[in-house]
Amino acid sequence: MSINTLLILDRDGVINEDSDDYIKSEQEWRPIPGSIEAIAALSAAGFTVAVATNQSGLGRGYFDEAELGRMHAKLLDLVAKHGGAVAAIAFCPHVPDDQCDCRKPRPGLVRRIEDETGMSAADAWFVGDNVGDIGAARAAGCQPVLVKTGKGERTLVKLAPEELDGVPVFTDLADFANYAIAKLKESHSES
Repeated sequence: MSINTLLILDRDGVINEDSDDYIKSEQEWRPIPGSIEAIAALSAAGFTVAVATNQSGLGRGYFDEAELGRMHAKLLDLVAKHGGAVAAIAFCPHVPDDQCDCRKPRPGLVRRIEDETGMSAADAWFVGDNVGDIGAARAAGCQPVLVKTGKGERTLVKLAPEELDGVPVFTDLADFANYAIAKLKESHSES
Protein backbone atom coordinates (compact mmCIF):
# COMPACT_ATOMS: atom_id res chain seq x y z
CA MET A 1 0.00 0.00 0.00
CA SER A 2 1.46 3.31 -1.09
CA ILE A 3 1.12 6.32 1.21
CA ASN A 4 0.69 9.86 -0.05
CA THR A 5 3.59 11.75 1.52
CA LEU A 6 1.80 15.10 1.36
CA LEU A 7 0.51 15.69 4.89
CA ILE A 8 -1.76 18.61 5.76
CA LEU A 9 -2.14 20.05 9.24
CA ASP A 10 -4.60 22.51 10.67
CA ARG A 11 -2.78 25.14 12.74
CA ASP A 12 -4.69 26.37 15.80
CA GLY A 13 -5.44 23.49 18.15
CA VAL A 14 -3.20 21.03 16.28
CA ILE A 15 0.20 22.75 16.15
CA ASN A 16 -0.33 25.58 18.61
CA GLU A 17 -2.60 26.28 21.56
CA ASP A 18 -5.98 27.60 20.44
CA SER A 19 -8.18 30.28 21.97
CA ASP A 20 -11.84 31.14 21.50
CA ASP A 21 -10.59 34.76 21.51
CA TYR A 22 -8.28 34.02 18.53
CA ILE A 23 -4.50 33.86 18.43
CA LYS A 24 -3.74 37.51 17.63
CA SER A 25 0.01 37.90 17.98
CA GLU A 26 3.36 36.16 17.80
CA GLN A 27 3.46 36.31 21.62
CA GLU A 28 0.11 34.50 21.88
CA TRP A 29 1.28 31.83 19.40
CA ARG A 30 2.51 28.96 21.62
CA PRO A 31 3.15 25.45 20.33
CA ILE A 32 1.37 22.52 21.91
CA PRO A 33 4.02 20.42 23.71
CA GLY A 34 5.53 17.92 21.27
CA SER A 35 3.96 19.40 18.13
CA ILE A 36 7.10 21.06 16.74
CA GLU A 37 9.13 17.88 17.29
CA ALA A 38 6.32 15.89 15.63
CA ILE A 39 6.41 18.10 12.51
CA ALA A 40 10.20 17.80 12.36
CA ALA A 41 9.98 14.00 12.71
CA LEU A 42 7.32 13.77 9.97
CA SER A 43 9.46 15.94 7.72
CA ALA A 44 12.59 13.87 8.43
CA ALA A 45 10.66 10.66 7.71
CA GLY A 46 9.85 11.88 4.19
CA PHE A 47 6.53 13.66 4.51
CA THR A 48 5.94 17.00 2.82
CA VAL A 49 4.20 18.88 5.61
CA ALA A 50 1.80 21.72 4.79
CA VAL A 51 -0.52 23.83 6.92
CA ALA A 52 -4.11 24.83 6.03
CA THR A 53 -5.60 27.37 8.43
CA ASN A 54 -8.70 29.55 8.64
CA GLN A 55 -7.60 32.95 9.95
CA SER A 56 -10.81 34.97 10.09
CA GLY A 57 -9.11 37.14 12.73
CA LEU A 58 -7.58 38.91 9.73
CA GLY A 59 -10.97 39.66 8.22
CA ARG A 60 -12.27 40.72 11.63
CA GLY A 61 -9.35 43.15 12.06
CA TYR A 62 -7.89 41.44 15.17
CA PHE A 63 -4.43 41.34 13.56
CA ASP A 64 -2.86 42.13 10.20
CA GLU A 65 -0.98 40.04 7.64
CA ALA A 66 2.37 41.22 8.99
CA GLU A 67 1.50 39.82 12.44
CA LEU A 68 0.27 36.58 10.87
CA GLY A 69 3.58 36.44 9.01
CA ARG A 70 5.47 36.75 12.30
CA MET A 71 3.44 33.88 13.78
CA HIS A 72 4.23 31.71 10.77
CA ALA A 73 7.90 32.73 10.80
CA LYS A 74 8.03 31.59 14.44
CA LEU A 75 6.50 28.23 13.45
CA LEU A 76 8.91 27.75 10.53
CA ASP A 77 11.91 28.76 12.67
CA LEU A 78 11.03 26.35 15.49
CA VAL A 79 10.49 23.46 13.07
CA ALA A 80 13.79 24.25 11.29
CA LYS A 81 15.64 24.30 14.64
CA HIS A 82 14.39 20.74 15.16
CA GLY A 83 15.61 19.66 11.71
CA GLY A 84 12.29 19.75 9.86
CA ALA A 85 10.51 21.87 7.30
CA VAL A 86 7.03 23.08 6.42
CA ALA A 87 6.60 23.17 2.65
CA ALA A 88 3.55 25.46 2.48
CA ILE A 89 1.23 27.47 4.68
CA ALA A 90 -2.14 28.31 3.12
CA PHE A 91 -4.49 30.57 5.05
CA CYS A 92 -7.98 31.92 4.56
CA PRO A 93 -8.33 35.55 5.73
CA HIS A 94 -12.10 35.65 5.24
CA VAL A 95 -14.99 35.66 7.69
CA PRO A 96 -17.71 32.99 7.27
CA ASP A 97 -20.15 35.43 5.62
CA ASP A 98 -17.70 36.05 2.76
CA GLN A 99 -18.68 32.68 1.24
CA CYS A 100 -15.17 32.21 -0.20
CA ASP A 101 -13.86 28.91 -1.56
CA CYS A 102 -10.83 28.87 0.72
CA ARG A 103 -12.52 28.81 4.14
CA LYS A 104 -12.65 25.30 5.56
CA PRO A 105 -14.78 23.15 5.23
CA ARG A 106 -14.40 24.11 1.55
CA PRO A 107 -11.38 22.63 -0.28
CA GLY A 108 -9.72 25.85 -1.52
CA LEU A 109 -6.78 25.79 0.92
CA VAL A 110 -5.98 22.20 -0.03
CA ARG A 111 -6.05 23.13 -3.73
CA ARG A 112 -3.66 26.01 -2.98
CA ILE A 113 -1.32 23.59 -1.19
CA GLU A 114 -1.44 21.25 -4.19
CA ASP A 115 -0.46 24.14 -6.46
CA GLU A 116 2.32 25.29 -4.16
CA THR A 117 3.84 21.83 -3.56
CA GLY A 118 3.12 20.31 -6.98
CA MET A 119 1.66 17.28 -5.16
CA SER A 120 -1.80 15.74 -5.25
CA ALA A 121 -3.73 15.74 -1.98
CA ALA A 122 -5.72 12.65 -2.96
CA ASP A 123 -5.75 10.35 0.09
CA ALA A 124 -3.28 12.60 1.95
CA TRP A 125 -3.74 12.74 5.70
CA PHE A 126 -5.36 15.97 6.87
CA VAL A 127 -5.00 16.42 10.63
CA GLY A 128 -7.44 18.71 12.36
CA ASP A 129 -9.31 19.34 15.59
CA ASN A 130 -12.77 20.35 14.37
CA VAL A 131 -15.67 19.68 12.04
CA GLY A 132 -14.41 22.19 9.44
CA ASP A 133 -11.13 20.30 9.13
CA ILE A 134 -12.92 16.99 8.63
CA GLY A 135 -15.20 18.62 6.05
CA ALA A 136 -12.30 20.19 4.15
CA ALA A 137 -10.41 16.89 4.15
CA ARG A 138 -13.41 15.03 2.74
CA ALA A 139 -14.20 17.77 0.18
CA ALA A 140 -10.61 17.62 -1.12
CA GLY A 141 -10.37 13.82 -1.20
CA CYS A 142 -8.02 13.64 1.80
CA GLN A 143 -8.06 11.21 4.72
CA PRO A 144 -9.36 13.16 7.74
CA VAL A 145 -7.65 12.63 11.10
CA LEU A 146 -8.85 14.12 14.38
CA VAL A 147 -6.63 15.03 17.33
CA LYS A 148 -8.04 15.62 20.82
CA THR A 149 -6.09 18.84 21.37
CA GLY A 150 -7.60 22.26 20.67
CA LYS A 151 -11.30 21.78 19.93
CA GLY A 152 -10.83 18.03 19.37
CA GLU A 153 -12.50 16.84 22.58
CA ARG A 154 -15.50 19.14 21.94
CA THR A 155 -15.68 17.87 18.36
CA LEU A 156 -15.73 14.25 19.49
CA VAL A 157 -18.68 14.96 21.79
CA LYS A 158 -20.52 16.92 19.09
CA LEU A 159 -20.26 14.45 16.23
CA ALA A 160 -22.47 11.43 15.75
CA PRO A 161 -20.60 8.10 15.38
CA GLU A 162 -21.42 7.96 11.64
CA GLU A 163 -19.86 11.42 11.14
CA LEU A 164 -16.63 10.05 12.63
CA ASP A 165 -16.74 6.94 10.47
CA GLY A 166 -13.33 6.44 8.88
CA VAL A 167 -11.75 9.24 10.92
CA PRO A 168 -8.94 7.93 13.14
CA VAL A 169 -8.60 9.80 16.45
CA PHE A 170 -5.28 10.52 18.16
CA THR A 171 -4.36 12.14 21.47
CA ASP A 172 -2.26 14.86 19.80
CA LEU A 173 -0.03 15.56 16.82
CA ALA A 174 2.89 13.66 18.36
CA ASP A 175 0.70 10.57 18.78
CA PHE A 176 -0.42 10.81 15.14
CA ALA A 177 3.17 11.40 13.93
CA ASN A 178 4.32 8.14 15.55
CA TYR A 179 1.51 6.30 13.75
CA ALA A 180 2.11 7.98 10.36
CA ILE A 181 5.87 7.41 10.45
CA ALA A 182 5.36 3.73 11.33
CA LYS A 183 2.87 3.37 8.44
CA LEU A 184 5.30 5.05 6.02
CA LYS A 185 8.15 2.73 7.07
CA GLU A 186 5.80 -0.24 6.71
CA SER A 187 4.84 0.83 3.18
CA HIS A 188 8.52 1.21 2.22
CA SER A 189 9.35 -2.27 3.51
CA GLU A 190 6.48 -3.75 1.47
CA SER A 191 7.62 -2.16 -1.82
